[in-house]
Amino acid sequence: MQGPTGSERSMLGMEEHPDIAEMRARYDRAAQSSTAQFVSGLAFMLGLYLAISPWVIGFNARATLTVNNLIVGIAMAVLAVGFASAYGRTHGVTWVMPVLGVWTIIAPWVLPEHGATTSVIITNVITGALIIACGAACVGIGMMSSRRHHLRRA
Repeated sequence: MQGPTGSERSMLGMEEHPDIAEMRARYDRAAQSSTAQFVSGLAFMLGLYLAISPWVIGFNARATLTVNNLIVGIAMAVLAVGFASAYGRTHGVTWVMPVLGVWTIIAPWVLPEHGATTSVIITNVITGALIIACGAACVGIGMMSSRRHHLRRA
């Protein structure tokens, strides 16, 4: 049996490169802070709430908005779990969370058959704004970790 070729070795070696391992460890340490854990937990809860909001608020008869909130809410919860458990590997997609928040805010007006009531709009706007704040905090956690690392090196 032959060993890995040169290109396979370089791919394997890149994953084990000390700088990449150190960067992941730095991001994972940042994710273990109480602030990061709070933000990830809040993002998870917001995702769950968004997913069940059509039934909580009572707009589940609006099929498009119901399906939208269910899918976006589940995506939020999955992202939050990824950030909480493996921030070193998922920090590159933290920008998705604020985008989902903006979409949550505008969805009642953009989706067809919207006819959204005041309670639907208020729920989506408040939940979307909180998602944007959590997303900005998740992005900030990674940026602060990176900034601290560069300041220590200088």
